Amino acid sequence: MVYRSPQLCQGYWDKPQETEEAFRDGWFHSGDLVRSDAEGYIEVVDRIKDVINTGGVLVASREVEDALYTHSGVAEAAVVGAPDEKWIEAVTAFVVPTGEADPETLPDDLVKHVRARLAPFKAPKEVRVVAELPRNASGKILKRELRDRTS
Repeated sequence: MVYRSPQLCQGYWDKPQETEEAFRDGWFHSGDLVRSDAEGYIEVVDRIKDVINTGGVLVASREVEDALYTHSGVAEAAVVGAPDEKWIEAVTAFVVPTGEADPETLPDDLVKHVRARLAPFKAPKEVRVVAELPRNASGKILKRELRDRTS
């Protein structure tokens, strides 16, 4: 998604490289991957940096997260791409279980659960059960920290 407006800021404070990357030719490049429907409505699919390239096919991490959240054993989930020699990136899920979930069987259950809802290549190659997801001060999940855990 790119846009411009007279009310848009001119750049990032003390971050010239980030400003140069995001503000080009008078347009702000948001980093959001979007799609529009026949009526012109725009839906944010994912952040471009969060899209996973698995075997040359792009997978929106948000789509996999949405499928994971439909399982009763998932309290929280975040999906990232882990470096993989065969697939370029492997879809990897970090999941905080609910109290009713069995942490031993949850990873296999979740892979089956996602495969029943999405194309098989979108299912996680690995599910890691964690006590909590890393967050910044405003509560946003820090996917870069999760990516670091996969290296």
